[in-house]
Amino acid sequence: MDSMMHPLDKYLRIDRLPHLWCSGCGIGVALAAILRAIDRRIRENVLRKEEIAFISGIGCSARAPLYLNFDTAHTIHGRAIPFATGLKLTKPNMKVIVFGGDGDIVGIGGNHLIHAVRRNMDLIIFMINNMTYAMTGGQVAPTTPKGLYTTTTPYGNPEKPINAIKLVSIQGANYVARASITHPTLIEQYAYKALNKEGLSFIEIISTCPEVFGRHIGLRSATELYSEIRKKV
Repeated sequence: MDSMMHPLDKYLRIDRLPHLWCSGCGIGVALAAILRAIDRRIRENVLRKEEIAFISGIGCSARAPLYLNFDTAHTIHGRAIPFATGLKLTKPNMKVIVFGGDGDIVGIGGNHLIHAVRRNMDLIIFMINNMTYAMTGGQVAPTTPKGLYTTTTPYGNPEKPINAIKLVSIQGANYVARASITHPTLIEQYAYKALNKEGLSFIEIISTCPEVFGRHIGLRSATELYSEIRKKV
C-alpha cells in the first residue's frame, strides 16, 4: 500500500478532490467521522461497501456524495428522502444513507422527513445543521436562531426555529442523536450505532459556516462562531 494513502482514501473519489468547502466549514469533519464508523462496520463484516448508498439533495452538505466512492445519487433540492425511500423499497438489502443540510432536510424537504419518520423507513439521515442556506447566499433557514441577522432578515430572524431532534423524536424515530463538529468522536460513535439499527435513524450534526453565515454576523472565526451558536441552540 502507498505510504501516502490515508486509511479512508478507499472510500473517496480522489480524482474529484480538492473539495469545494470553505475554510472553517465543519462538513468535512462530520463526513470523516461517518466514514470512520462505516470502515469499522465493514471491517467487522457487518456491512459490505457494495451495499451502501449515499443520497443527497442540493446544498453545501449535499455535495458530499460526489466525493464518495459508493453508489451515490445527487438529487434535486429537498427530495433526497423520497429518492432514498424508493431505493430502499427497490433494494431492501442496501444500507441507504441520506446526507444533507438543514435547508435540504427540514426546509425544502421537511414534509418528506416527517412522513419518513412516521413510516419508520429503514434509512439513516445525517443532517448537517449550519443554520443558514449557505450555498445560495446566507438566507434565513428553518433552523436559524431567533433574532439572528441573515441576508433575508436584516432586522433579525423573527421566527422560532425548528428543533429537528424534537420533531423526529415525537414521531417515534428508532434512533435519534445530536452532536457537533467539535466532537467528531461522538459523531463516529452515533454513526457506528445507527449503522447496525433497523428503522429510521436521525443524527443532527451542528456545524459552522464562517464564510457565509459567520461573515454576515461579524464572526469570521470558526471558533468564535461556534461559541456564539452554542449560546443559541
